[in-house]
Amino acid sequence: MALMDSFNRRFKYLRLSVTEACNFRCSYCLPNGYQKTAPHSFLSLEEIKAMAIGMAGLGVKKIRITGGEPTLRKDIIDIIKTLKTIDGIETVAMTSNGYKLEQDAQAYVDAGLDALNISIDSLQADVFAAITQHDKLPSILRGIEAVHRYGLKTIKINTVLMQQWNANAIDQFINFVKDKPYSTRFIELMETGDNAAFFKEQHVDPLSVIEHLQQKGWVEEVRQETGGPARNFRHPNYQGTVGFITPYAKNFCASCNRLRVSAKGGLQLCLFGDQDYNLRPYLLEGETQALQAKICSLMGLKTESHQLHQGYTGKTSHLASIGG
Repeated sequence: MALMDSFNRRFKYLRLSVTEACNFRCSYCLPNGYQKTAPHSFLSLEEIKAMAIGMAGLGVKKIRITGGEPTLRKDIIDIIKTLKTIDGIETVAMTSNGYKLEQDAQAYVDAGLDALNISIDSLQADVFAAITQHDKLPSILRGIEAVHRYGLKTIKINTVLMQQWNANAIDQFINFVKDKPYSTRFIELMETGDNAAFFKEQHVDPLSVIEHLQQKGWVEEVRQETGGPARNFRHPNYQGTVGFITPYAKNFCASCNRLRVSAKGGLQLCLFGDQDYNLRPYLLEGETQALQAKICSLMGLKTESHQLHQGYTGKTSHLASIGG
């Protein structure tokens, strides 16, 4: 079996949230902090393993661990180790705010982590603190150096473009990868259920930044089969690369290759879809085939595109709820 929707798109990439909790209060996501709305019942390690086995059997080759902030889970190392043991899973990645990176860098690498994305929306410590409400930038940067030193080869810096906070610091981010083998990725600010006013004030058109990059001699690379949605650019005089995630661009959804599962076991066919579909009853011993059949039956419900252009954000009230 292979995961395919009615638009002939194949899905080999799963973004798996392991918690909705986050300890940062980023202005574009959780300005008032994480609000616990119900008793926690996030997927257990055994349920995460069952989900991954089922997805791998359907051709998924890459799993990205997301949150919330995934490193708030006390068993995050065990989660990484477990996913690495599953036949068919070639890449285990994680997206984090980097809060614990300096102290746990070696543990992540030793557990088998293949790739790490760290959210950094400013390379100026005071601005970073203003955005996140945490004065952690120096520690996070040391953590990135450490995880690279321990052997992690794929390291990406995620930067949400915002008019107020970083639109005038584009070259600082580009220069950051001049002598470092990392990737800076500019992410277009997306409207969610609770940030409409912020979106209107802060949205930056990334196409102008792409044009700026191309004028400086950067050339676009070919997208990989299990790669994310970014358009990636390389320059012969830079060790690192620069990428762009542009959800409002024409035909952005045409190359969709990823599914999302929430921390409570809900399959979300689109980040901005109307609903998720509960897979938790199938995450039991001996239920792998039933899980796979259920997932395949739901693929026909996947729409051709999101409706962000019409201002429709679906059930996503904020990106922390499903890991972006």
